[in-house]
Amino acid sequence: MPTPKELLHIRQGYPLDFKIAMSQKRIREWYQYWGGEVYVAFSGGKDSTVVLHLVRSLYPDVPAVFFDTGLEYPEIKEFVRTISNVVVIKPKLSFREVVDKYGFPVVSRETAQRIYEARNTKSDKLRLARWFNKKQRVPLKWQYLIGTDIPISAFCCEIMKKRPAYKYEKETGQHPILGSRAAESSTRIQRYIKFGCNAFSASRPTSQPIAFWTNDDVITYLHSNNVPYSKIYDMGYERTGCMFCMFGVQTEPEGNTRFDRMRRTHPKIYKYCMDNLGLRPILETITKRRWDDGE
Repeated sequence: MPTPKELLHIRQGYPLDFKIAMSQKRIREWYQYWGGEVYVAFSGGKDSTVVLHLVRSLYPDVPAVFFDTGLEYPEIKEFVRTISNVVVIKPKLSFREVVDKYGFPVVSRETAQRIYEARNTKSDKLRLARWFNKKQRVPLKWQYLIGTDIPISAFCCEIMKKRPAYKYEKETGQHPILGSRAAESSTRIQRYIKFGCNAFSASRPTSQPIAFWTNDDVITYLHSNNVPYSKIYDMGYERTGCMFCMFGVQTEPEGNTRFDRMRRTHPKIYKYCMDNLGLRPILETITKRRWDDGE
């Protein structure tokens, strides 16, 4: 009997036709369980585009909800406007207001949160844990950031995406279908291991019907079914997300990070990030390289 993690790896190796059938089954289960009170959290990215197509091939009237943070690439917003039955929701605070109040998203969500707590908690116990507890501390590699003057936190996603989603779900009684895939992070792998695709028993129930798909599956599905998608993916981007987010940028290859690509494809936005938002000195601190405007 395979473990849940082994089962995930097995399912990731299934043929795409079989994966499509499995995902459709999960969508039907989710829709029927909630009596049709569901929505697709539609980011305009390729994964949520596939999920929206799968859902609407079964239930054409399911709404898509786009959480317009103001951080999306122009090509993403342009694509979203071509889709029917999309509810657009904006957060209460802008990115500038969030980072001015709480700090910038750097390194990773967990590390940024721990740095914020090490600096701001009133609990001596928690502060010591963030410095010295092997399982709870800021990673040794990043502890130097605690002493810098860079404002750091993980509140951006919480304020700009999660809270508007929770508010929408409370007001409508609808339950989300997400385009998340387990392969994207260890956190998502653990969630899949715990709940599978349909997390009925989670504190916030969500469906992730393509959780066991690979990136190649998503691309193949789009092309083989002639599904329109954002042209941002034809400009050298494999992933999109929030333009100004620095989570994980330090792991990307020098010369081909998200900001390097932005400098080539969206030079005005790049300049805004570096000069107006003040990302340049932060990126130089965490990546140990100089960030200029190129040619």
